[in-house]
Amino acid sequence: MCLFPGLMPEAGLLPVTGGGQSPAPPAAGIVRAGAIRLRNLVAAALIPCSVLIGTAAHADDIIVYSPQVVQGQSEIEFRGDVLQDSSAAVNGTSNYQLSVAHAFTGWWRPELYVAEYRNIPGSGQQSQGYEFENVFQLAPAGKYWADPGLLVSWHHSPGTQPDSVEFGPLFEHRDRRLVHDLNLIWEKQVGPGADRKYAFRAAYSLRYQWKSAVQPGFETYLRPANSAYQVGPVLYGEIASREGSELEYSTGAVFGINRDAPDATWVLRLEYEFF
Repeated sequence: MCLFPGLMPEAGLLPVTGGGQSPAPPAAGIVRAGAIRLRNLVAAALIPCSVLIGTAAHADDIIVYSPQVVQGQSEIEFRGDVLQDSSAAVNGTSNYQLSVAHAFTGWWRPELYVAEYRNIPGSGQQSQGYEFENVFQLAPAGKYWADPGLLVSWHHSPGTQPDSVEFGPLFEHRDRRLVHDLNLIWEKQVGPGADRKYAFRAAYSLRYQWKSAVQPGFETYLRPANSAYQVGPVLYGEIASREGSELEYSTGAVFGINRDAPDATWVLRLEYEFF
C-alpha cells in the first residue's frame, strides 16, 4: 500500500512512455517501482523522527533562571518533565536531570549536572551527557531597576554528537510581591560536525509571592530556531527549616501555542538548598 500517494505514480509497475519510445523491460519497471516504494517507506520513517527532533530536543530547557547568587549556599536539584502530544513519536517523551551546585562567592555559582537522561517511546532511556553551568550575578540586588546576571554553560554530548555552549543575560525585577525573570540565551555547537548557526531562545516567568510556600505564576518559552512557543501556569514555593536550609519547588504545565510545539509539557522541579 502506498503511504504517500502523491509521491507514487498511479500507473502500474511499467512506466508510461512517450510516443516512439520503447517500453522499459518488465524487470527494470519492477526495480524502479521497488526503489520508489523504498523511498516512500524511508520518508514515512523519517517524518516522526523529524517531529521528535524539532520538539523534544529542547524539552529539557524548560527552566527560567534567576541571576541571584547566595554566597556559601549549596544546592541539590532535580528537574523532570513529560511531553504530551498528538504525535506518537513525541507523546510520552520524558526528561530528567540531577545536579549539584555551590556558590563560592557572592557573584559566582557553578553547577554540575551529574545525570541527564531522556526516555523516548519505543527507544528507551538515553543519556544526554553532562553539563557544567555557571551563573554570575553582575550587580548587587536592588542596585538597578532589574538585577543583571549572566549564564555560561558547557554541555558534553555522548557519542559522536558535537558538544555545545550556552550563554546569555539573565534579568530579575521585583515589584512588591511580583517577581519577573527574563532569560535571553544563545546556544552554539562546538567541535567536529558542529553547526555554524546560533540557536536563540527566550524564557520569562512571573510569580506572585502570596505566601512563601505558595506562589502562583506562569512561564513563557520562545524558541524561534524550532518554531516552538509555549506558555502555561506554574506554582512555586519555598519551605524553610530552622537550620537555614530550604526546599524549593515548582510544578505546572506549559502548552504549545503553535503546531511545532508539544501540545503540553508537564514540569516538576525540586531544589534543596543548604549552608
